[in-house]
Amino acid sequence: MAALVTVTDAVLAFPVAYFMARVAGPRLRLALITAVVLPLWSSYLARVYAWRLILSHDGALNWGLKALGLPPPDIGYTNVAMWIVFSYIWLPFMIMPVYAALERIPGNYFEASQDLGARGGRTFVKVVLPLAMPGLVAGSIFTFSLTLGDYITPVLVGGPGSDFIGNVVYSNVGVANNIPFAAAYATVPLVLMAGYLWLARRIGAFDVM
Repeated sequence: MAALVTVTDAVLAFPVAYFMARVAGPRLRLALITAVVLPLWSSYLARVYAWRLILSHDGALNWGLKALGLPPPDIGYTNVAMWIVFSYIWLPFMIMPVYAALERIPGNYFEASQDLGARGGRTFVKVVLPLAMPGLVAGSIFTFSLTLGDYITPVLVGGPGSDFIGNVVYSNVGVANNIPFAAAYATVPLVLMAGYLWLARRIGAFDVM
């Protein structure tokens, strides 16, 4: 789930961040940055409960589709619901680092790429993507680690059968009172994040910083 949310947010964030950094004017850029950051000013629980009301079996999504004569998807309290909620909640943490990385790319790099005969796709692969990699890595660290350790969203949106690492640790601390197992299991996200950072360094993601 953490990997899926990270990939989803990267795919959604990149075009938004590129438009903000390279296309939008100053006023529109300010409005877009405000729109991206504004949800972070609200309570985490309020946003999760809002999505719970939207995606539940008698929620706004199913009601709206029924009103249009379409079959309801009934994705409430499923892994799909968790994927949607996680992707929405952590999306600003991916957009802003990617935006910061894209904004720092000098405009003459694009001109030089065009002068050398590169088309848009080649410019993206050879110029934009490598220089945006620090932002993608920074954003993915946020989205991956925050999803990996979350225990509120799986309970509220995924239902009681959704056992994430945080839920297992919490249940063994508060219910089973198995502190040694909880402490040992809590090292799992640390090991996974250490492996992820090592892999990012191996592929050269930090070389362009």
